[in-house]
Amino acid sequence: AVSEGVVYFGSDDGYLYALELTVLDCRKKIKTDDMIWSSPAVSDGVIYTGGEGGYLYALDINTGQEKWKLWLKTYNDVSSSPAVSGCVVYFGSYDGHLYAVDINTGQEKWKFKTGGWVESSPAVSDGVVYFGSYDGHLYAVDINTGKEEWKFKTGGWVRSSPAVSDGVVYFGSYDGYLYALK
Repeated sequence: AVSEGVVYFGSDDGYLYALELTVLDCRKKIKTDDMIWSSPAVSDGVIYTGGEGGYLYALDINTGQEKWKLWLKTYNDVSSSPAVSGCVVYFGSYDGHLYAVDINTGQEKWKFKTGGWVESSPAVSDGVVYFGSYDGHLYAVDINTGKEEWKFKTGGWVRSSPAVSDGVVYFGSYDGYLYALK
């Protein structure tokens, strides 16, 4: 993630790094309990990122202090990059769920079960969160209820992260196709 001239990224060494783009110097190095495999999201002064031990972290962008961390209790990786919309952060896990978590409290609002890993990073548009699963589906889930709106079956894993533009959802699948769904 890039915010105010700083790029944020995680590493297998368990640190979240903050580099100033103008000088390419390490501005900050934040220790976590995990290898950081997801790309962080930055929203309203908070960095959200997932770790390989099943944690989602919320860290203050200025101090690096932990605001909260949520442990999924499954020991499954969170390599899906979080998406923040309103007061909710959405992310997937190797436990096969997409999670919706309150950004203020770190409390789970709901989780949605798929038939495979959720490594795809979610996209939120018009009250719906879109994401793929290793079960070969792209899912559309209502952001308020966590209930499935629809799903689309492909011929392979859906590891790619969807993009939404003008009401069309674009994503790729391991079946070799790029899909555009309206």
